[in-house]
Amino acid sequence: MSTPTTTSATRAEICAVACAELFRGDGEIVAAAVAGFVPMLGARLARATFEPDLLTTDGGPALSAEPMPLGRPATEVEGWLPFRDHLWLVLNGRRHVFMGPVQIDPYGNTNISCIGDWERPKRQLLGVRGGPGNTRLNTTSYWVPKHSTRVFTDSVDFVGGVGHDRGAHEIRAVVSNLAVLDFATPARRMRLRSVHPGVTIADVVEATGFDLEVPAQVPETRLPTEDELRIMREVLDPKGLREREVPS
Repeated sequence: MSTPTTTSATRAEICAVACAELFRGDGEIVAAAVAGFVPMLGARLARATFEPDLLTTDGGPALSAEPMPLGRPATEVEGWLPFRDHLWLVLNGRRHVFMGPVQIDPYGNTNISCIGDWERPKRQLLGVRGGPGNTRLNTTSYWVPKHSTRVFTDSVDFVGGVGHDRGAHEIRAVVSNLAVLDFATPARRMRLRSVHPGVTIADVVEATGFDLEVPAQVPETRLPTEDELRIMREVLDPKGLREREVPS
């Protein structure tokens, strides 16, 4: 199976494959990729290729028997996941959730609640939602479609999802439109794992609002294989919803 050139794979498709890779080895757990089209596509791609035991939903209580296209309900249901059972999975760490932070700091603490002083915020956002339970009890990854210093900030205005300095279970990685970042350092601070083709290390450092750990050697994020491109384009996302989040 050959690997396409960078000109045949879009940035969104590279990001989707990077998201898929984060599910490698997870086995029979629920992939709760709620952060957007790209991580949702990544979860379904992982199941369709190297992680067949991964459990994927249609965005509601249906566990789909096969990876279904984005924006469509499951045509064949292999199980049901009502809210009470979903909460059991959260409490028992049987999920790998992809969330989308408004702010994230060097240790993986995230904010989706407010911007500014919490007593008098400049902007009210969603609230903590499932952030505390997800990060304390489940494997969590993050998707950032627009890497910037506004998102990657030295400290968050309100901690909703806890990071590695506050007792997170496992913040596996962050995928952005520029790079893949993880916390594989002695202090569990964020480091640069790979840069997407066409992106430089300087691009990522400039778009990050704190001192990023940069190894001596930083590889490029891997490209989709021909089969992965076919599955994304013809089976899982024929409408091209992935390109809305990361335009080519």
